[in-house]
Amino acid sequence: MAAAAEETGAADGPAAAPELPRRGPAAADKEAVAELAAELAARRSAEARRLVLSPRRLSGPLPAGLSQWFPALEELDVSGTGLAELGAELLALPRLRTLLAKNNRLGGPGSLPKGLGQAPLGRSLRVLNLSGNRFAEVPPALLGLRGLQSLSLGGNRLHSIPPDIQELRSLEFLYLGGNFITSIPPELANLPSLSYLVLCDNKIQSIPPQLAQLHSLRSLSLHNNLLTYLPREILNLVHLEELSLRGNPLVVRFVRDLTYNPPSLQELAGRTIKTRNVPYAPSDLPENLVRYLSLASNCPNPKCGGVYFDSCVRQIKFVDFCGKYRLPLMHYLCSPECSSPCSSASQSSTSQSESDSEDEASVAARRMQKVLLG
Repeated sequence: MAAAAEETGAADGPAAAPELPRRGPAAADKEAVAELAAELAARRSAEARRLVLSPRRLSGPLPAGLSQWFPALEELDVSGTGLAELGAELLALPRLRTLLAKNNRLGGPGSLPKGLGQAPLGRSLRVLNLSGNRFAEVPPALLGLRGLQSLSLGGNRLHSIPPDIQELRSLEFLYLGGNFITSIPPELANLPSLSYLVLCDNKIQSIPPQLAQLHSLRSLSLHNNLLTYLPREILNLVHLEELSLRGNPLVVRFVRDLTYNPPSLQELAGRTIKTRNVPYAPSDLPENLVRYLSLASNCPNPKCGGVYFDSCVRQIKFVDFCGKYRLPLMHYLCSPECSSPCSSASQSSTSQSESDSEDEASVAARRMQKVLLG
């Protein structure tokens, strides 16, 4: 085996012994790969379904011949091996269902093999754990793993969640904690099977109301973020059993003053058409105005009956959770003049009577078995 040797001659006299050749990083890595290949070759098994590589210092890729030595492999654990790339050998494992590659150096160009989503592995893989690596973005190659049920990318360097995450339609578990994510794309709500969503230890400031469409969601971890309120639609998560909110500003202080932008002439006209039931047909208006009128939202005040499009009053309604905590839920009204029991909550957390939140509190108590705030 060739090694990058660095020769050093005698120093100041005949008593100085010459240094032995020193291996460079590349040579040391080649030696480690060779040792690993020899180890795997000795352990070869046509029936083995699980393989765990012992921690070592590699840069990758996986040794050639892995798929020949372990053709029936279903679970591969290369965590803590120092890999910076996985290599094309991964694509030759057509039965692989679980890949654990935690605490490595993955994240640079070429970390994942090309054609990952198109290979047989793209259909067989169910569990992928890449936590504790160096990914600055969710690798586009992962979005082609249509059979993936569990994806972990915690403790990386992610700053955003791509809207195309919605392509992982089979996803049930998503772990993105310990990153630098500032917002949640509404497209995340298009994952019909998602049951566990972990977004803790990020920099998220708000939750899109669309998340209420995650009807399979059972656990939502949002602790240690920058949340000051929750969308009231969160009460529509009918299967939610655990909600973790500790370490957010909403736990210790509440939003009191929210701005209101006056409606445009287009919105005023649209409100008039909707509230007065003015009849119209698609042939009467341009297509864009017909589409605009279809986007009207009803004011939640049952005594109002108004609608709004782009301009509304954002206020906070405090809801009693577990009989102990009062959490601020975002509430929308069509205008500042629209009075409802909900709007009084925007002035003070103590100004709302128990009857104002009784209905929503009872709903929350039935649906959320555990709210973690401290």
